[in-house]
Amino acid sequence: MKAVVDTNVFVSSFFGGHPRKVIDLGKTGGLILCLSPVIVDEYVAVLQKLGLEGEDELGELLGLFARGEHILFAAQPPRLSVVRADPADDKFIECAVALGADVIITGDRALRDIRNYMGIRIVGPAEFLKLK
Repeated sequence: MKAVVDTNVFVSSFFGGHPRKVIDLGKTGGLILCLSPVIVDEYVAVLQKLGLEGEDELGELLGLFARGEHILFAAQPPRLSVVRADPADDKFIECAVALGADVIITGDRALRDIRNYMGIRIVGPAEFLKLK
């Protein structure tokens, strides 16, 4: 299954729970993580802002991204205008469309309210784990 993981789920994974289980699936190949340059930049910026840039897990994840293990990367996703409530979230849908993702995993209400875009399900981490 191919998935785009919203920044809030990615960052929450450092604290455990369902988000960690989602990211662990990406590390082990139980999930193919779909990324774009804008998404990776946002992951790193938010983690730095929270003071987590020195965490071993961040280094492990960035190494995984660099090696391309269980990762698909959209270098130039299409520009879309879908999330009217929070246009900054369009980057997740753009990436999902570009890479043919099955799902976007998010804790963001503006994204979750869309529920489905072009056959791409938009769900929270707990709901995703039930699907898996």
